[in-house]
Amino acid sequence: MTEQTTPATPSFLDLGVPAPLADALAKNGKSAPFPIQRDTLPDTLAGRDVLGRGRTGSGKTIAFGIPLVANLAENVAQKRRPNKPRAIVLAPTRELVTQIAETIKFLADPVGVRVTTIFGGVSQRRQEEVLERGVDIVVAAPGRLDDLMKQGIVDLGSVEITVLDEADHMADMGFLPVVTRILNKTPQRGQRLLFSATLDNGVDNIVKKYLHDPIMHSVDSAESPVPQLTHHVFEVSGKSDKDALIEALASGTARRIFFTRMKHQAKRLAKQLTAQGIPAVELQGNLSQNARDRNLAEFVSGEARVLVATDVAARGVHVDGVDLVVHIDPPVEHKAYLHRSGRTARAGNEGDVVTLVLPEQRGEMKSLLRQAKIKVTPRHVNPNAANIDPEVLALIGEVAPRLDPKEIERKRAANQNAQQRAAGHAPQGEGRSQGANAKRKRSRGGRGGSDNQSQGGQSRGQGSGRGQGSGRGQGSGRGQGSGSGQSRNGQGSGSGQTRGGQGGSGGQQGGQRRTGRRASGGGSSTVYSTNS
Repeated sequence: MTEQTTPATPSFLDLGVPAPLADALAKNGKSAPFPIQRDTLPDTLAGRDVLGRGRTGSGKTIAFGIPLVANLAENVAQKRRPNKPRAIVLAPTRELVTQIAETIKFLADPVGVRVTTIFGGVSQRRQEEVLERGVDIVVAAPGRLDDLMKQGIVDLGSVEITVLDEADHMADMGFLPVVTRILNKTPQRGQRLLFSATLDNGVDNIVKKYLHDPIMHSVDSAESPVPQLTHHVFEVSGKSDKDALIEALASGTARRIFFTRMKHQAKRLAKQLTAQGIPAVELQGNLSQNARDRNLAEFVSGEARVLVATDVAARGVHVDGVDLVVHIDPPVEHKAYLHRSGRTARAGNEGDVVTLVLPEQRGEMKSLLRQAKIKVTPRHVNPNAANIDPEVLALIGEVAPRLDPKEIERKRAANQNAQQRAAGHAPQGEGRSQGANAKRKRSRGGRGGSDNQSQGGQSRGQGSGRGQGSGRGQGSGRGQGSGSGQSRNGQGSGSGQTRGGQGGSGGQQGGQRRTGRRASGGGSSTVYSTNS
């Protein structure tokens, strides 16, 4: 590639970024490109396939967001078609999908490019409606996008640009077969951009098969040390000392993330800290999508100072201003340590990472640090000593006043009710659905039950079954029952996701009913809920 002379510190305009996008970047406080943006933009804006390697926090989202929007912006309204996006971005987690879409959207809005998200755990029907109206860029988790393709709801035959973000993480999660099916449905001549920290676990095969003469840009490997990141290893004598140190590290005013190995640990620790007057929220795989969004919003807004998370947040959460990451236990392997730790010291900022180690964990911690190529001297800490370690005090920083736990919970309940009303659902106590983790179930014409387990209050199913001798079935279900009812002409059953007081539809045997989409005759319809 021929070298071109550019200023020592080029601006986005110098790199060929259209003025409306450069203005949008400036309004969001991004006036100078990061290295991976500076290196890749001339090639991506020219339509070349690019393989970008860079650790988390290096600015990859803007690096591919700019060419996505810029290369689609010309005559965008005339080229837009229902159910046929012109670009797709694949990412491994719901949280990352949401955050990528938000970043792309502030670039896309000024030039009229439409962006939407697709992932499991939320209403499919709403996603269908957006696709039917026509969108330009779809940011998706592979599982739900694959579902919609199989149902014929989305057609990738018009895709001009495909982006794979965190490709190595998608490989770790077993998504590569699904990613391959999706890529096979995109035109071969389209532009393809792949961003990954590493090229192992089959990512290299994706590169060889789907990228055409790609240009590689590598900015810091996944295992290179982050100069702004300081590592600390604190050894404690036992569980009581560990619990006291956790509470101390959580007590500051700054935003911080605590990582646990297990889902139940995250749930329990968030409750413990909140009970101690430290507003904390959990983020783990058993939560519904609404609960995930609500907890993350509380953390981003500063209402909760501590996010207690499993590895679902190790790459899926990009929050500015996280000063401290704490590993409650050493992660099981060094890649998890590096990605968890990457939640702080992002975009050139400084940050600290603490790992708490019990005596029996010293060996695994030593091995982990060696594999991660990190040099740090462990130190014994007694949080109950009269003079607590000055290194710990520096990490705590300014201590925040403790809040009334009941007041914390009252505010959360009010926020949850407000969220449910805004989404058109009933508040707590009027029929709440578990939602996100509903299993896929198949219900047939005149048989079957509600796909959801309702909590607290009644879940009423207002029927829609029209068939032989139109009957309307009303039924109610309490607890973990299925909401079914007797219709006047035959037995009908409610099926679908029950949300805030709205139950499934009653129907006629052999009639038509609706579960997001119409199923005719005596056929079957499937309600999809994926954990992508």
